[in-house]
Amino acid sequence: MEVVAGVDTHLDLHHAAVLSLSGEVLGTRSFAATRAGYRAMLAWFRSHGQVIRAGVEQTGTYGAGITRHLALAGIPVLEVTGPDRAERRATGKDDTLDAIAAAKAALTGERVSVAKDRAGQVEALRVLRTTRKTAVKCRRATLQQLRNTIIAAPEGVRDQVRNLTRMQLLRTCAAWRPDALAFRDPAVATKIALKSLARRSLELGDEIAELDRLIAPFVQELAPGLLEKEGVGIENAGQLLVTAGDNPERLRSEAGFSKLCGASPIPASSGKTVRHRLNPGGDREANSALHMIVVCRMRTDQRTRDYVARRLAEGKTKREIIRCLKRYVAREIYHALTEPAARAPTQEKTLARTTKTTSKTT
Repeated sequence: MEVVAGVDTHLDLHHAAVLSLSGEVLGTRSFAATRAGYRAMLAWFRSHGQVIRAGVEQTGTYGAGITRHLALAGIPVLEVTGPDRAERRATGKDDTLDAIAAAKAALTGERVSVAKDRAGQVEALRVLRTTRKTAVKCRRATLQQLRNTIIAAPEGVRDQVRNLTRMQLLRTCAAWRPDALAFRDPAVATKIALKSLARRSLELGDEIAELDRLIAPFVQELAPGLLEKEGVGIENAGQLLVTAGDNPERLRSEAGFSKLCGASPIPASSGKTVRHRLNPGGDREANSALHMIVVCRMRTDQRTRDYVARRLAEGKTKREIIRCLKRYVAREIYHALTEPAARAPTQEKTLARTTKTTSKTT
């Protein structure tokens, strides 16, 4: 018998449900969020029949482990994007009901999308980029605190550093050796704080530089064709790769990819006014990457500049023109990400490295 599974994920415990193709609940059960729990859950699913697909909540966080386990077992995994609010108001909410709702969503194909493959190289790129992003935020906050501390510092301390450039300021403050025993003095305490902030900023800068040395060649290896596009750099290409995932075939059309990036037009017509507006949904990080590509092309690409001039002459606003350009860029990026040749060199390199490693081991 063919069945459909659903999983409501949490930090320590996952709640699972199995439905028949007619929608009958065959069973519900809880499992630990460990490898042993994943194996037990898969065996329990298969005890009811052949699992044709599974609906899993939060495949990028709490459900990442069970998603990988089910995918390795050959079970298609669908990410449940949100609850059925009408059904929740009628039946209430608990973990068992959420698992049943996830299974129903996988059965009907509503409120689901194909889950990202998180066992490939793009997942490794995502982890590195996320770490770099947090390091950049911490360094920015540290520099802001450093400047704010100098503004309110005693005059003797402020006069020493107020006219220095950023790098001179960091190196000067990091080289200070204030007397730690005199920390009750505001001037000494300020120097101690500035030294700590400066060293923190320098260490974060070294961390960011180290991650950049890993990310840049990684992106060039994963999508060399994407970097050949006008206005596409390492940062934007990396974000678009992460948005598409290791299985870009889940993106069924360039219109779907545009909607995923929040670049698809939304009708905003009323009466005799027929117009479209910007899409506030989708992956905002991918939307930001498209925006930066468009801004770069508006400055350097003559074809884009001619298009902007023509649309301005037609009475379009700059926001509307940027929206149109985002849509065109999304179409171009989609084909660059989904072309088999775009990732063929990477797959060949990976196979060559694996073969070489195996030969050495043998």
